[in-house]
Amino acid sequence: MHRVAVALTLIAVALIAALPALSDNYLLRLGTMGAMYAILALSWNIIGGFAGYPSFSTAAFFGLGAYSGAILQGAGLPMPLAWVAAGLIAMAFATLLGLAILHLKGHYFAIASLVVAEVLLEITTSWTSLTGGGMGLNLPIIRISIDAQARLFFWSMLAIAVMALGMNYWVSRHRLGFGLMCIRQNEDAASMVGINTTLYKVTAFALSAVLVGAAGALYASWVFYIEPPDVFATLTSVKPIVMAMLGGAGTVLGPAIGAVLFLAMEELVWRNLLQIHAAALGLLIVALIFFLPGGLLGLVTGKRKRRVVAKKGETTSNSAVKGGAA
Repeated sequence: MHRVAVALTLIAVALIAALPALSDNYLLRLGTMGAMYAILALSWNIIGGFAGYPSFSTAAFFGLGAYSGAILQGAGLPMPLAWVAAGLIAMAFATLLGLAILHLKGHYFAIASLVVAEVLLEITTSWTSLTGGGMGLNLPIIRISIDAQARLFFWSMLAIAVMALGMNYWVSRHRLGFGLMCIRQNEDAASMVGINTTLYKVTAFALSAVLVGAAGALYASWVFYIEPPDVFATLTSVKPIVMAMLGGAGTVLGPAIGAVLFLAMEELVWRNLLQIHAAALGLLIVALIFFLPGGLLGLVTGKRKRRVVAKKGETTSNSAVKGGAA
């Protein structure tokens, strides 16, 4: 990101962090959801945007984090430590999963990653003694006021979202990001020039899980009750992909911008299309693929590049004319 973009991002984060000053719990709920969506989209961007691997494992990491955090809190672990532990559990799980399935490519990898959430859903539903099974799991209630709870979970989710944004920025500037982009362009060629593609992919997959797991645990604490179909929902894997594509997959700010726009559409439009919201999501995906493949940031940067090329062409043309006149 350029310095101007960094400054504008910091200003935007500061303004969002000031939402509690408005004393509106509805806005805080939207802000918390928007921050959670940004975490999911930015985390997916590490493996799906930079590396180009179409991962559908977000729901698996989110649900695993939610249940890990809930179980640990039920065992007496303080809430913040349960969030951290849930993120680390999701990261360890993603590392092992990545070693098992990241040798697959394209739709084979997509299908394998999609199945993981369904397997965890069945395990969670069947393991009644630990997870409560289909009856769900209750979490300890925090003994503070409703307003204080709203502020606590909003700021906590926003903090994780800022971490996710920082992680994307770090990856984009680090050799890991360069290696992942090489893998996206041509994995075989990347391997031939000495890039350890397995290490890079597994690292990206693990990074895409750690903050999602923490967000899942935070979500469980926020709602005080979770059940398998809620936290392992397939849409939890699909929505982050749409958000990243909407803003610009493979960019630092794109997924966060897409998350905000997606939340606005969900709140303003899809609430009136409850019966066909899944169809609306499908149409949005098709529209993005055909008309906006680079996302909104891709559209803006594309126009900027075309203007630069046009100016260079104009300068070259003028120089040629002057040279001919001389």
